[in-house]
Amino acid sequence: MTPKPPRLAVRALLIHDARLLLVNAYPGGQSDLWCAPGGGADPGTSLPDNLKREVHEETGLGIDVGAPCLVNEFHDPASGFHQVDVYFRCTLITGTLSDHWQDPEGIVTRRRFFARDQMADIRFKPDSLPDVAWGDGGLAYDPLEPILR
Repeated sequence: MTPKPPRLAVRALLIHDARLLLVNAYPGGQSDLWCAPGGGADPGTSLPDNLKREVHEETGLGIDVGAPCLVNEFHDPASGFHQVDVYFRCTLITGTLSDHWQDPEGIVTRRRFFARDQMADIRFKPDSLPDVAWGDGGLAYDPLEPILR
């Protein structure tokens, strides 16, 4: 199999009222895995502008995008899929979460804020997510790991 070039994606680390925003991006309850909102970066558009678009599509929220805080890589050895996620610290500027919000692409079906102590009760990726989200603000790197579903 010929390796595919890595896909570039952006993700938001948004803490509001001491809780981290996460989404479940598995339509129809296919998985209980949670992740930070975001998605693929469109060429010719800045990473922050891509992230603002993705967060709004998935959650209905408006954000300001701050500094990058994590680079995470994952791959699917069976298909050759390889993605590089750049996480940014973000702040909420408009909106509230609603169960009635519809992701136009139908990928994100659930969105929720989690307190740090609630993270132990859910499955999420990457493993470093809580430490980075509630951490000191430095830039972290997660090496290549296999994809989970």
